[in-house]
Amino acid sequence: MLRMCQHPNLITMVDLFENQDNYFIVLEYMGGSDLFDYLSARDFNLGEARVREISYQLAQGLKYLHSYGIVHRDLKLENVMMSDTTEKSVPKLVDFGLAKMIGPKEKADEPFGTLGYVAPEILEKKPYSLQCDLWSLGCIIYALLCSSLPFDHDSQKETIRMTCEDKVVFDSPQWKNYSKECMDLITKLLIKNPEQRITLT
Repeated sequence: MLRMCQHPNLITMVDLFENQDNYFIVLEYMGGSDLFDYLSARDFNLGEARVREISYQLAQGLKYLHSYGIVHRDLKLENVMMSDTTEKSVPKLVDFGLAKMIGPKEKADEPFGTLGYVAPEILEKKPYSLQCDLWSLGCIIYALLCSSLPFDHDSQKETIRMTCEDKVVFDSPQWKNYSKECMDLITKLLIKNPEQRITLT
């Protein structure tokens, strides 16, 4: 998949070779750290304008993947690398270990993803499609704006329940600083029913 993918917001594979014991994958050099560390270095305060830039670029990379029928299945802050440490750093999706190519009417059923980012349809063990990535994108945008995940608890069982049952809420003080359009986008990404979730087309 990496060999065929060429997009400014996806990690580029430079080369692939092997010996008797190992495969070696050479990726482009990324001078920054992952998106969580990038956010942490700025005291978890990027501002809405910068979050808008990063979110748009991530959505462009995701739209490219989806145009080829590729579902990532493990989108999270730690699976986005930044090109450098500056305020103009470019985000790139990485770690395609769980990615899968599916047909237009095909669905997957493997229970993959990271709790806190994984879509409710996967937790409920229902067949799922590309829309699960949109849920994860919504979780990333939410975290970039208020430094916490929309559905998160010390108990894994409670996190699963919240993800599957609770509506997204904007009750942290930070949300007073953000636009209604921003919260509306997140709400449309975090709709429980994948058929009603916003798309990238």
